[in-house]
Amino acid sequence: MPRKLRQLIADLERAGFSAVPTKSSHRKYRHATGTTVILSGKSGADAHHYQEKDVQRAIAATKETKP
Repeated sequence: MPRKLRQLIADLERAGFSAVPTKSSHRKYRHATGTTVILSGKSGADAHHYQEKDVQRAIAATKETKP
């Protein structure tokens, strides 16, 4: 069963990402290291496979850049 977008957002926030204000229907999250992830869809919708991969890659990228 696919995860919900709200679960991906929670993972991002736990990893230190914060929401960036946008004018569109997409959500943009940025980490202090400069890594950015964009998610589309309602928070209760099922996440697409590529969205889950994007979130995993972004979180992994922030862990690699830590001293």
